[in-house]
Amino acid sequence: MEQHRAVVVGAGIGGLTAAVALRQRGWDVTVLERAPGLAPVGAGIALAPNALRALDVIGLGDPVRDLAAWQGDGGMRRPDGRWLCRTDATAAAARFGGPLVLLHRATLVDLLTSALPAAAVRTATPARLDDAGDARRPARVSTPDGAIEAELVVAADGLRSTVRTALFPGHPGPRYSGFTTWRTVIPAPERPFAPHETWGPARLWGSQPLKDGRVYAYAMAAAPAGARAADGEKAELTRLFGDWHHPVPAILEAAGETGVLRHDVHHLIDPLPAFHRGRVALLGDAAHAMQPTLGQGGNQAVEDAIVLAHHTGRGLPVPAALTEYTADRLPRTTALVRKAARTGRLALLSARPAVALRDTAVTTLSRLGPGLILRGFDGIADWRPPVGAAAPRVS
Repeated sequence: MEQHRAVVVGAGIGGLTAAVALRQRGWDVTVLERAPGLAPVGAGIALAPNALRALDVIGLGDPVRDLAAWQGDGGMRRPDGRWLCRTDATAAAARFGGPLVLLHRATLVDLLTSALPAAAVRTATPARLDDAGDARRPARVSTPDGAIEAELVVAADGLRSTVRTALFPGHPGPRYSGFTTWRTVIPAPERPFAPHETWGPARLWGSQPLKDGRVYAYAMAAAPAGARAADGEKAELTRLFGDWHHPVPAILEAAGETGVLRHDVHHLIDPLPAFHRGRVALLGDAAHAMQPTLGQGGNQAVEDAIVLAHHTGRGLPVPAALTEYTADRLPRTTALVRKAARTGRLALLSARPAVALRDTAVTTLSRLGPGLILRGFDGIADWRPPVGAAAPRVS
């Protein structure tokens, strides 16, 4: 069988997953990454049952589960420490067919790259789309080492995707969400704690354990776009969260002065008309960047990768297969981008009456049963890959 060539632009989690899935279906895959190395930004990633089932298609679901931190029970708290609701990991796993697991992004990147030949990933190699191709001619991308023609180009080049801009120059692109985020990974404090997410007025904090004994902490707050603390982001976090419940002060004390990462949150709240053009497919944040409030950004990129490999392996011409890919993925991800934005507005309420009403509603729902809280992830965490997604065939 003739081997077809695919080029993946971007070696993030979505791009690497796509590369593994396509290679397992017989594609000759080259991954082009602008950065000089694959070391991801130091943070954790939560993988829900939907993404784990997608990884099962390429044989990596169980290895990820084995490497993940055990989540156990946790819940949502107020800044003073009072629990608004407690989550039941067993109930969630029963409802959605599997656990929610947390691991360091570097761990997942290492696992994905280990499933690819070393020569398949080319770092320090920026790529530019020259031609999207069509039914008669291949797509073409340019690199510092020369042009590459391919039957399929997968654009997994992130929020500021240059490929997306080339395909849809009239689209307004990402918009600022109104809030910024911080992330850090630190050694676990001596005093134990339950995993939690804490919602305050226009602020949010989360503390989650990693399997290696460290803690992944993240925070979110309303802020002007581009704002930065003159005395450092650790100092800014201490001002915003230093008087919150344990373990927040202990985590802040343990965080290094340069170990706190800050990023403004932008999202593609204006949906694209399609996730493809010609022989080029958009994937992950390049296609549907969303707020992190549902924890689904990376999960949806993994879903994209598996669905894309499925459609391009069904015997259809590539442009027709990409039309099917758009039909599968655009409605689902558009709905999630909007739901994440609604959740962000709820999480960052600032007026005290509104915050009190929100907290009361969460507590009331929790008392009525864990199923009511979990219901918010129906249609998200229970997603399953297309039937036949693992069939090893390329055309």
